[in-house]
Amino acid sequence: MIVQHATIPLSPDAREDGLDALRELGEQSRAESGVVEYRVTVDAEDDTLVHIIERYEDESALGAHSESDHFAAFQEALPTFLGGDPEIVRFDVAETTQVM
Repeated sequence: MIVQHATIPLSPDAREDGLDALRELGEQSRAESGVVEYRVTVDAEDDTLVHIIERYEDESALGAHSESDHFAAFQEALPTFLGGDPEIVRFDVAETTQVM
């Protein structure tokens, strides 16, 4: 399984446009084959920070997501609402255990 955590800072002036684009990205991404989870959340301490938690079955699913039309549309719109440098961290997970 591949897990990615993205942090996207939004420009305060374009926050609502950014959230709309991120909601659409999340909805379309969750419908993709091989996507285990795609959750878009607003930071509780800074409402201009958005976190995306992504879980994919495998490299193929991540590749398909990265090449999808909706991801390309999001990437094109991103500069219009970005408020800083985004950060993406990838985790390659061999085993998971549910603790609760």
